[in-house]
Amino acid sequence: MTDMVDQAAALPRQSSKSSSKVWSALAAHRWFILAVILLLGLGGWQSVRVMLGPAIVVDQVRRGDLVETVVASGHVETPFRVEIGSQITGTVDEVLVLEGQRVTKGQPLISLEARELKAAVVQAQGQVAQAEARMRQLAELTLPSATEALRQAQATLLNAQQTYDRTSQLTTNGYATRASLDEAQKTLDIALAQKRAAEFQVFTASPGGSDYVMAETQLNQARANLDTAQSRRGYATISAPRDGVLITRNVEKGTVAQPGKALLVLAPAGDVQLVLQIDERNLGKLTLGQTALASADAYPDKRFPAVLSYINPGVDLSRASVQVKLIVKDPPDYLRQDMTVSVDIEVASRKDTLELPVRSVHDLTSGQPWVLGEKDGRAVKRPVRAGIRGNSHVEIVDGLSAGDIAVPASSGLVTGQRFRPVLP
Repeated sequence: MTDMVDQAAALPRQSSKSSSKVWSALAAHRWFILAVILLLGLGGWQSVRVMLGPAIVVDQVRRGDLVETVVASGHVETPFRVEIGSQITGTVDEVLVLEGQRVTKGQPLISLEARELKAAVVQAQGQVAQAEARMRQLAELTLPSATEALRQAQATLLNAQQTYDRTSQLTTNGYATRASLDEAQKTLDIALAQKRAAEFQVFTASPGGSDYVMAETQLNQARANLDTAQSRRGYATISAPRDGVLITRNVEKGTVAQPGKALLVLAPAGDVQLVLQIDERNLGKLTLGQTALASADAYPDKRFPAVLSYINPGVDLSRASVQVKLIVKDPPDYLRQDMTVSVDIEVASRKDTLELPVRSVHDLTSGQPWVLGEKDGRAVKRPVRAGIRGNSHVEIVDGLSAGDIAVPASSGLVTGQRFRPVLP
């Protein structure tokens, strides 16, 4: 019986010695073991990279300003007429000129009923006043109050810190209980949280803070709305675009004016016009009043502005094109009759719109464009709806959101293939 007890007592000592030997062996070979683990990790990482597919530099949907242009060539001509119309739909209230009358640039020709347009301006002015009041409230009330609250929170925190330090020292010396120290710690934590909250309130009400940025954005939007309303109200008065003689009058009081409908025809004096042939496929993009930049082939580095003033209602069947004319308000001295010119007409623009490089959109000219996106590490086909197209980017109307990625068509990636997206 005694031998069995001795054997049982010896077992823990033997186990302890064995464990010590094992740990000693591990410690002696620790660098070798770490090297093996590192090699295994690197091998595993390389395997994961192979499994995840190649790294592909992708494009990302972003917001930006986009301009679409129609490019064409033509020649210089002496103008003989300018069609004058309305930029808005409205009822003619008064016609201020007669056929055959000589007019000067800026002279009012037609006035439209503008009661609703004036009301829109008043409403927009009220929105601007509200937004400005909000900005003043932040500067004169919210920010000073938040700053004062921060000062109080800082003072409270300082007092709480001093109380905690004193209580901690007393506890160490045996003159205060652990409960007193815990209570002092809680008070310190609360004071610190209050200080952080006060700092956040000061930040949000300061320039760059969320409340300030939101109020500033609302003010900018209100001012933009006011500018738009004032512009539309200005459209109620149709003025002469330049000096000249009115040769046709197709409008009377009570006529409904519509964009694109010629109301008056003016023969301008002293200006020149550019005559172009536009591919009929671009006809739907053109509107009277669009701006353009032109250059003569003899002076390609010198560009001058022009404005689209005439669109031929007929189509040239032999060339599948439409004739358009642009007025050059201030023609350069070197411009001559019959000179060949190249023109870029701005047909559409978008502010702060979703855009994606053209290289990442497949079948863009078809009715069903699409992109290769990413889902669960694989390339997936995503149909999109494209809008206007700039030189290198295209507007994404539907199908993608800001921040989404798309694989360039040149990558050679196919649907279902694994890959690792990399932003440029």
